[in-house]
Amino acid sequence: MDTKDILLELRTKNGLSQDELAEKVFVTRQAVSRWENGETVPNTETLKLLSNLFNVSINTLLGAPRQLICQCCGMPLEDEIIGRNSDGTLNEDYCKWCYADGNYTYSDMDDLIDVCIPHMVKEGFSEEQARAYMKEMLPKLDYWKKYEELSDDGQFEEFKQNLIEEINALNIEGMPKVEKLNALVGKYVNLEYPLPNGASAKFLNDGTTYLGNQLEPEFGGERCFGVLANMDFILICTYGADGANPELVLYKKR
Repeated sequence: MDTKDILLELRTKNGLSQDELAEKVFVTRQAVSRWENGETVPNTETLKLLSNLFNVSINTLLGAPRQLICQCCGMPLEDEIIGRNSDGTLNEDYCKWCYADGNYTYSDMDDLIDVCIPHMVKEGFSEEQARAYMKEMLPKLDYWKKYEELSDDGQFEEFKQNLIEEINALNIEGMPKVEKLNALVGKYVNLEYPLPNGASAKFLNDGTTYLGNQLEPEFGGERCFGVLANMDFILICTYGADGANPELVLYKKR
């Protein structure tokens, strides 16, 4: 699709008139009309506003002229998994797992490879093939080429280590010590927990990236421990295969 068709579709899908869209992005109705007629395209600053308004990438607004890949892990990027800057705008260079709320979530290439390998094995790679591919590919990506420039001097890693210590200090019975916290997108871990009053509730935001891990219980059994946390809370739960029958063990405000 061309930009003119994409803008018309997004505007109508969101129930906006040309006047209403013009007001939201600080242009005239005539400007919107010219976009939709294909006479002009929005300038760079207006594209940023439209991207934020419609929650799509600038690449999508321009008709997807290039294939976006995460410059940290190499994953192909679709709008729904693009990472966000601290102001909530999309950062088209990274996925939600590698970049969340303005923070880079990986500082160790080997840690990232260890996280990616199980997913690649499910896609038909052997573990050896997956590791060799990642070790060859990652150094070619911008994040790792510019790591010294882009890194935060270990501040995020320090935050993770402090969070790990805080979680382990809770001494949850049967749960082994947490050694690592990985980036997890809420959509994939937002389980619905039964409450004592018979209702059920979710505690996460599908679009937010959290830190967490899955742990095998110390005393065996078929249920796993799930750990999720961010700057505001720590959540610990148990669940069966594929997240079945989740039970909330602890939800603690930080």
